[in-house]
Amino acid sequence: MEFLGFTLRNNLFVAPMAGVTDRPFRQLCKKMGAGLAVSEMVTSNSLLYGSAKTQRRANHDGEVEPISVQIAGSIPEMMADAARHNVARGAQIIDINMGCPAKKICNVMAGSALLKDEPLVGRILEAVVKAVPETPVTLKIRTGWDKTNRNALAILKIAEQSGIRALAMHGRTRACGYTGHAEYETIAAVKAEARIPIIANGDITSPEKAKHVQDVTGADALMIGRAAQGRPWLFREIEHYLKTGTHLMPPRVAEIHEILLAHLEDLYDFYGTETGVRVARKHISWYTKGLVGSAAFRHAMNQLPDIVQQRRAVNDFFFGLAEHNEHLNYMPDDNNNDGEDIAA
Repeated sequence: MEFLGFTLRNNLFVAPMAGVTDRPFRQLCKKMGAGLAVSEMVTSNSLLYGSAKTQRRANHDGEVEPISVQIAGSIPEMMADAARHNVARGAQIIDINMGCPAKKICNVMAGSALLKDEPLVGRILEAVVKAVPETPVTLKIRTGWDKTNRNALAILKIAEQSGIRALAMHGRTRACGYTGHAEYETIAAVKAEARIPIIANGDITSPEKAKHVQDVTGADALMIGRAAQGRPWLFREIEHYLKTGTHLMPPRVAEIHEILLAHLEDLYDFYGTETGVRVARKHISWYTKGLVGSAAFRHAMNQLPDIVQQRRAVNDFFFGLAEHNEHLNYMPDDNNNDGEDIAA
């Protein structure tokens, strides 16, 4: 797929999710079949550029190109500076966050709160596009602020006039959060009017659902978020189904075990041992959710203080599963975000 001057493996994108789409997760999803992965949001507040969290979020060492970095904020000049700063650090695409529904983001008039102020939307988009004229700028939005204020079409027009190169859209309003069902008809209406690529996001949890969303919306690409947590192989499953109309076999227990262990090692290396153990806990929980005995396992695992014990617990759990099952079937859990401020 050709996208903004880059040749991608396919049109399956990893949604930007705060606390989730760090470099290890992005790299894993690309390896498992995603064509593009957008970083978790990076603040536009230059006072925080030196913080450990912001430094990690801007770390793209060894990452498969193109590097897409999402920035968040509400002040046009600061957003422009953030775009320049991240391009200087290796970003090849800048994505603007106007889709996150988290209260702590919306309370400072960033994320999807910006949809309430269309003139400000225009000023931010124009400032960022002007700041990095050689770098494609994309935008992530929701369908509107609430069900009586769906203004995605108006935002599309502002985006096109401002020089935005592609628009990703989560099919819910800010007020909906992650409840109810995604409004694919709204995405379809935006796609019908668009002169730029439209990326559909929301509730894409299986190969069949991906095909349905693609058919209903006519979107140029599909963006997958929460459904890939603990199931990064979902991308290769969807890729195969869209190409062939047939299903891949579910991953073997041994392969899932291997993927998880490699993911853990990458997390330990990326975050360091102490933080790595803490970050790994939520990923282990996602990989094992819904499996026999996993609730007790997760409770015990969350008490373990170090890498050695965490590795041993994971090995014991999966070796036990392998004795009884060769394949595992994962059931998607659309409403679980484990307390994260997720911007998908």
